[in-house]
Amino acid sequence: MAFVSETIIDQHIDRLETTPGAYEATLAEMEKEQPVLLAYFFSENFDLFTHDEREYLQYLALVIWSAAKEVCGSKPPVNEEQISEAEDESWEKLEAVRSHIFRERVGIFFENHPQEDLLAFVEDALLDDDEDPLVTKEGREALFVTLKSVVDLLT
Repeated sequence: MAFVSETIIDQHIDRLETTPGAYEATLAEMEKEQPVLLAYFFSENFDLFTHDEREYLQYLALVIWSAAKEVCGSKPPVNEEQISEAEDESWEKLEAVRSHIFRERVGIFFENHPQEDLLAFVEDALLDDDEDPLVTKEGREALFVTLKSVVDLLT
């Protein structure tokens, strides 16, 4: 299995944030190649999240998708059942963790995971920014599980 490194992730972040039109073009490409996955981020499943959390989720998913595509190649379009199965598996693992500290709770996902840098990217992106938090404490775990499922489906 190909490994999506921190360097590759950073290159995709930089491209999406600094190249004019890159975000929109990448979003359109993802919509073409992974329509169900992209539509999922706009579904009612995310209505309880804040507007900022939904936008941030879409941005992080776009980074994951574009970096994974570069390294692992295009994947067949995922379907709703695959998304649901990936999330259910992650929720089951998370429910077994007794800690209330976010890093300790998600630590279970790093054990023997082939895409540790992608998971670390997600974890770091969801940690508190005391000055201007994009993610609420209530939304953090759900966003992590969703993005971890995206990593698993695309790699």
